[in-house]
Amino acid sequence: MKLQHLAMIAIISIATIGCTTEVKSNSVETPGESTTPVETPVATPAAKPGNFKNGEHPTTGTVSIVTEQGKRYLEFSESFKTDNGPDLFVILHRSDTPPIYGIKEKDYVSVAPLQKISGTQRYAIPDNVKVTDFRSVAVWCRKFNATFGYAPLSGK
Repeated sequence: MKLQHLAMIAIISIATIGCTTEVKSNSVETPGESTTPVETPVATPAAKPGNFKNGEHPTTGTVSIVTEQGKRYLEFSESFKTDNGPDLFVILHRSDTPPIYGIKEKDYVSVAPLQKISGTQRYAIPDNVKVTDFRSVAVWCRKFNATFGYAPLSGK
């Protein structure tokens, strides 16, 4: 009887100790490989998204200024859409409402050629550009100096 009693105490002890042991990881560490978690950089919006408005052409969607690892980007939403055209560029303009025709060189800075006419896309803002000097983002046809669409920026 004493033997059964000791066996029962041993089983309870093992079960109790096993239940209180904390599992730190279920991964197997390979020699030379660290199990330290890697932080994924997160893009943080610098302002409320701007809604695209029609210019010379129907343009929809939103644009946000985001910062990731100290770098600023213009990020177009999945819902972004405009018409196709020759020589399209993404620009920052000094006005909330850029002119549909006849943008003057002193009033904008070119960010990059437009990547595609719809969907999510991202453009690096040059480091030397002071974003607070600009009040809108526009899709602009350089060849015909026409604004396809624009989005006022708020809360920069």
